[in-house]
Amino acid sequence: MAKIFTPTNQIRLTNVAVVRMKKCGKRFEIACYRNKVVSWRNNVEKDLDEVLQTHTVFTNVSKGQVAKKEDLVKVFGTDNATDICKEILAKGELQVSDKERSSHIDSLFKDIATTVAERCINPDTNRMYPVTMIEKAMKDCHISVKPNKNAKQQALEVISQLKTVIPIERAQMRVRVTLSGKEAKKLREKMTQLISKVESEEWSDGTLNMVCLIDPGHFREIDEIARVETRGQGTLELVNLKEMQEGEEEF
Repeated sequence: MAKIFTPTNQIRLTNVAVVRMKKCGKRFEIACYRNKVVSWRNNVEKDLDEVLQTHTVFTNVSKGQVAKKEDLVKVFGTDNATDICKEILAKGELQVSDKERSSHIDSLFKDIATTVAERCINPDTNRMYPVTMIEKAMKDCHISVKPNKNAKQQALEVISQLKTVIPIERAQMRVRVTLSGKEAKKLREKMTQLISKVESEEWSDGTLNMVCLIDPGHFREIDEIARVETRGQGTLELVNLKEMQEGEEEF
């Protein structure tokens, strides 16, 4: 019985996600586990072995065609497959089917809406919006999801767009600020430009104690003033992460 010949430069893989990269006129591909490429690019997944099905560089994954060593050296300057795989992971294009792409976008759309709903309120009522209402508003704005950016990054962009169709603001944070020293009054004036509302203010022996509401986007800047510009004589304490009324908006 004749032996079946299997080419030594072919590797058969199934159920893979392919990342493709064209460089110097040549095409290179790597075989990855599904859903792991994005995690790697977002620094969530750190273990390369959890991302790659094999530390092999291909010219065509589906046909199992392995790239030639001399081509790797010519194009990448090395034949170290792991280093080349990392470059392709970072710069290559993830190949997905239309069905997978649609499913990913639908899931990301819902994640963005959920993130917005968790972080925002209707400023007229001080209540949260239901996720379904945020989703409807996003559709009314014709917001297009960017598949290569995570939900948290896109949520901040979406909030400003939603303001054209619904009243919406980020939920305020309640903080307690303590300022002391010669510059306390000057720094208080600087800080109030970043504060939405001062709820209480008390001076005692040259030290200011103030409870106020701030936009979460100003937290770092206010913290910088309180801790650094006072040379350690000021503090910023978070009292409530989100200031809002209980319950949700109703349709």
